[in-house]
Amino acid sequence: MSGAPALTTLLLPPRSRFAGQALPPALARRLGRGDRLDDRQSGGVAQLQRHFELLPRGCWPMAAITRARDADDAHLHAWLRADPACARPDMTGVRVLAIGELGLSADEAEALLQPLRPLFGDAGFRISAPVPSRWYLSLPLEARLPAFSHPEDGLGGDLFEYLPDGPEGRRWRALLNEAQVILHNHPVNLARAEAGRPVANSLWFWGGGRLPDRVRSPHTGVASRESELLSLAALAELPVGAGPQASLIDLRGLRELAALSVAMEDALGRSPEVCLDFADGAAWRIRPGQGWRWWRRRQAALA
Repeated sequence: MSGAPALTTLLLPPRSRFAGQALPPALARRLGRGDRLDDRQSGGVAQLQRHFELLPRGCWPMAAITRARDADDAHLHAWLRADPACARPDMTGVRVLAIGELGLSADEAEALLQPLRPLFGDAGFRISAPVPSRWYLSLPLEARLPAFSHPEDGLGGDLFEYLPDGPEGRRWRALLNEAQVILHNHPVNLARAEAGRPVANSLWFWGGGRLPDRVRSPHTGVASRESELLSLAALAELPVGAGPQASLIDLRGLRELAALSVAMEDALGRSPEVCLDFADGAAWRIRPGQGWRWWRRRQAALA
């Protein structure tokens, strides 16, 4: 176990993801004999904030953080993500079906951006897409932005319920309305609709702010493929990859408890202590030595 971290944390989805699944015997035994920790704040952002500290405190400018990994100009501006979104009108509003990951090619993203550049340019913003799924607006460093919602909050909801209110909110609502008109009949979207592929007919504003002065973490390495986590790791100067130094392992894509049981046993084989950190705030601390707690019953369910 030389060089392995003293504590390995498994980042996990909310427990509701595993609803209806029986706990594998090994996992049920580990949870029953392990230490259930106090519940933490729920949500994907809160989960990441448990593992990364930004200075100055109180900010979470994910647009600038991901821009630092996507391009070399993050320090020059404040940033706001304006990710492509697929939305569908229904009887009660405009339902958000997908944000960011629409399968756009670089050429499609560039074609969609061309008519948007004059719109946002007239408002004082430059729009760009160094990655087809991540679009950015650059703003002056001193720009003040209203609070926008994280994409995880809006999926499946009414698009306009997640836009800010007040004078600044009205400005962004107006910009979004104009952008939707431009995107609605864009040839790229017409071709994608004809092919049965998701259309980029809206935008999702989020993550505004300037690059933090510092990002730090107690971890020794990160294993993930997700852009927000990888961007935080880069600014915290943490090695990335599933090597022996990885003490934060991203398993938020898991859907089967059997896979979680295997991952936990693997982590216990390389670290003397493992923390299961669920996105809904639940957490367990597991150690091999807890096996002697023979009087504790197996966990009946993941609750």
